[in-house]
Amino acid sequence: MTTATATETTDERALAELQRAHGPALLNFLLGLTHGDRQRAEDLLQETLVRAWQHPEAFDGPFDSMRPWLFTVGRRLAIDARRSRLARPFEVSDGILAATPDPEDPTESAVAVLDVREAVKTLSQEHRAVLVQIYFRGLSVHETARALGIPEGTVKSRSYYALRALGRSLPGYSRSSSSQSARSDGVSATSR
Repeated sequence: MTTATATETTDERALAELQRAHGPALLNFLLGLTHGDRQRAEDLLQETLVRAWQHPEAFDGPFDSMRPWLFTVGRRLAIDARRSRLARPFEVSDGILAATPDPEDPTESAVAVLDVREAVKTLSQEHRAVLVQIYFRGLSVHETARALGIPEGTVKSRSYYALRALGRSLPGYSRSSSSQSARSDGVSATSR
């Protein structure tokens, strides 16, 4: 058994034989680890073979086949790649940015205001009155109940059902963006 120095690499013929014998099985294994992402799997396969090229001592190991060593290296590389991707923020392409409306665009705001006004008109008078007090005048549930002369539980119930009806009549607006805008106004749904 020979010891490898830092400058030794695997013979090209041995590496080609290794790829021929174990490459397809390793690629299938890596496809499973990458949830079918062929590009990532091929990148991991290539990196695994580079590791085999860099470590000729692995060929002299006590095992009959290089497959377990290759699969272990490939699995570790896949784990490292996943951890690395999770540690980085999500990358946004130019296409997504171009399709996303500018929140500062007054046209988008005006259209949203018109849509909400039309949707509010479809509500019953009781539901509309509760939403006006809570969202447009900024009153609490208790203050709204006093102003409208109804119990606090009724205010909560009417606001809940009114918001659900608005959500159905405003299908283009996401629920998360409307709840975020309500929170940013300093009024949370639980304080109503």
